[in-house]
Amino acid sequence: MKVLVDAHLPKRLSEFLSAHQVESKHTLDLPEKNATPDREIIRFADDEHRIVISKDSDFLDNYILDGSPKKLLIVSTGNINNRNLIGLFEKNLETLKSLFEEHSVVEIDEEEIQVHY
Repeated sequence: MKVLVDAHLPKRLSEFLSAHQVESKHTLDLPEKNATPDREIIRFADDEHRIVISKDSDFLDNYILDGSPKKLLIVSTGNINNRNLIGLFEKNLETLKSLFEEHSVVEIDEEEIQVHY
């Protein structure tokens, strides 16, 4: 599994994923860092076959309109501290890996995981 963590989420999430056998980059790792435009994030993720992980619903809108990014994980937890966010991913990482083998858009919050499209 390869991912690109968007600016709305902490670099710590990307580091956690990397430590758990997920090839992860954060927008801070890109040339324009957190100022990278969404279209560049999508291009980079699609070119490298990465799942975009974001809280930004603009990525979902773009997926609905254009089919990109090709894979998207929407984090819809609202405000959540980093410890709880990491815990959420730790608890659900294997499920997320499995879902992305067959699905393109997944949404996670503190209560459930939903598959879209």
